[in-house]
Amino acid sequence: MENELLKPYQLGNLKLKNSLVMAPLTRRRAGAGNAPVEMNAIYYAQRASAGLIIAEASQISPTAAGYMNTPGIYSAEQIAGWKKVTDAVHNKGGHIFLQLWHVGRVSHSLLQPGNILPVSASAISGGDYITTPRGKMPMEIPHALTKEEINLIIEDYRKAAANAMLAGFDGVEIHAANSYLADQFMHTSSNVRTDEYGGSIENRGRFTLEVTDAVSAEIGAHRTGIRLSPSNIRYGMDDPDPASLFGYVISELSKRNILCLHLVEPMQPLDNHPHMIREVAKFFRPYFSGTLITAGNYTPESGKAVLEAGHADLVAYGRLFISNPDLPERISKNAPLNPPDTDTFYTQGPEGYIDYPFLTDQNK
Repeated sequence: MENELLKPYQLGNLKLKNSLVMAPLTRRRAGAGNAPVEMNAIYYAQRASAGLIIAEASQISPTAAGYMNTPGIYSAEQIAGWKKVTDAVHNKGGHIFLQLWHVGRVSHSLLQPGNILPVSASAISGGDYITTPRGKMPMEIPHALTKEEINLIIEDYRKAAANAMLAGFDGVEIHAANSYLADQFMHTSSNVRTDEYGGSIENRGRFTLEVTDAVSAEIGAHRTGIRLSPSNIRYGMDDPDPASLFGYVISELSKRNILCLHLVEPMQPLDNHPHMIREVAKFFRPYFSGTLITAGNYTPESGKAVLEAGHADLVAYGRLFISNPDLPERISKNAPLNPPDTDTFYTQGPEGYIDYPFLTDQNK
């Protein structure tokens, strides 16, 4: 019986060569002006055998950043840098999306233009630490966005989606997961607003849906995806009823006929969060009619099993694609996998980035 991971998949108008997705992975190797460089093009081209690559989260504006040396998608230099990447991937027969990113309060004034405060739905700190040019610093109390400022950020998402098309991407994924800005609007732990963006589930989901509408209107729903993490508790995220919250948001996304929904399984222990959902893709599958991508520390065996069970259409791999640029081939041949070197995940050079061996190298 053929391995479900290796089966081709029709994603909108894209014919994926297999059902493996390279997950968006922050690697902090952008060049001057937060623009991608030649080394980034080599890295992604090496992994073009994935059915789909979702390129690393890229800030939609200078104030959307929360980490050093991460790429953006708001300047001409960044668009040109990403064009090198998309050309390299397409020349290898691959498909690639860009993840659009605003970190919200997961930042620090030392990382912001003019050292302004980071922003969020409400003036509530995430209660953790942020790496800055001066070392680790406690998260600050963010500036609560005004309605006018919210509209400007939604416009930044729209422009970023347009820029991604100019850079040659096949589509985009809105990053509404992992404690970043859209996530902060959805959860009661980070949103205590009393206007139309706070209070009820419908109001807390409004920002995410308005961003989705703006991006879809700009580039088409058939090029628009979104990532959610309903059971994420990092950086102080919590909500008393994630099933109802994300059930509503996902149902609304389904009505919009967007291309794909990317769900992250729990990444932290949930012992103290009994209300959180343990099997995210399985639980929310009935709420979404389009393509569902699942991510969350999958092995080749567990990824195959989740597809066989029908809980998802595609499986995203992160760390295994970092260390195995030819992951589909290794799975097809049941070959040993290179272990990832966590010490080089966020360093600056080619080590641990473009020097992992291919199976063909190891068999010489």
